[in-house]
Amino acid sequence: MLIQKGQIPDSNRPIWIVLDDNYLPVEPIQKYLRYLDSLEKSPNTIRVYANNLKLFWEFLRDKKLDWKEVNLEQMSDFIHWLRSPDPGVISMHPQVSKRAEKTINHALTTVCSFYEFQEHLGITEGVDAYRYQLQPGRKYKSFLHHISKGKEVKTRLLKVKEPKTFPGCLISEQVKQLVDACNRIRDKFIICLLYETGMRIGELLGLRHEDIHSQGVNEIHVVPRDDNVNNSRAKSGLERVIHVSKDLMKLYSNYLIEEYPVDIDCDYVFVNCWDGEIGQPMGYSSINGLFKRLAKKTGIKASPHLLRHTHATELIRAGWDMAHIQKRLGHTSVQTTINTYVHLTDDDLQQEYQKYLNSKKVENEN
Repeated sequence: MLIQKGQIPDSNRPIWIVLDDNYLPVEPIQKYLRYLDSLEKSPNTIRVYANNLKLFWEFLRDKKLDWKEVNLEQMSDFIHWLRSPDPGVISMHPQVSKRAEKTINHALTTVCSFYEFQEHLGITEGVDAYRYQLQPGRKYKSFLHHISKGKEVKTRLLKVKEPKTFPGCLISEQVKQLVDACNRIRDKFIICLLYETGMRIGELLGLRHEDIHSQGVNEIHVVPRDDNVNNSRAKSGLERVIHVSKDLMKLYSNYLIEEYPVDIDCDYVFVNCWDGEIGQPMGYSSINGLFKRLAKKTGIKASPHLLRHTHATELIRAGWDMAHIQKRLGHTSVQTTINTYVHLTDDDLQQEYQKYLNSKKVENEN
């Protein structure tokens, strides 16, 4: 089986087609992917969903199962199938899972959503993969918790426990190394922009010149658009303003003056200047290529998302209010900011404790 990329006629929007072993489209999957497209889901999101369903169909093929008659027990077998590096080999030694827990959970979410869609259409009775229970006790309670606390909530039965991992953060010296390793002003601007704003890569690739304001105030407007020719997307769908430094704006000006292609009909900020089709917007692969080259030169394995984590952590260390950080990062919930981007080290805790001791000392002296 394979996934084929296509394009909707009279549109720059790509489509993804899952083909079976006879190179024919798998119609149940295509119907679901068309549904996701009608909801204006990101093309990248649809591609990931297509890949998850391709894996599920391969599992059904290997187990000789009919997709319309899958039950909960067989769905749990899908977890083992995703984990097993080689189901045909029997070994006395422990084997490492082929896929991470987060990847497995995402595949399960996709398949459960697929069956919910088919159930709504009346094609299947669905997979009984959920249970309903009162909201479990938890420390965080939303503002309107008292309204819904007596209602049952839907929880998925099939879910793999994910270990909490710390993605890490860069120190300022490492960021400087990355910037110094760039041969082009445009690339330096990309690194500095990601580091100083915490923008998502999709937001950066979708930037237009009209989004950058330097008249009296230095700020960048993140504007969600679903018609970007490079298929980039602003994830949250909410417009926001990010204030930036004069130095960053100076780097932007130097990039326009010295490197931006002349006589091109393009309003995107980041375009191909030396490779590919000159003047066309950069894509995700170009950014990935940049970070791979920098990793080879510096030995620092950075990524746009790592720079986002670094920016958020620095704001937290600087004492920013969490609501302000939430707004700057473009999260819809402050709890997402707390759960995902609070990466304080033992040194941070030691410094805060020392501040506490110093404050107590001052109180006692007074």
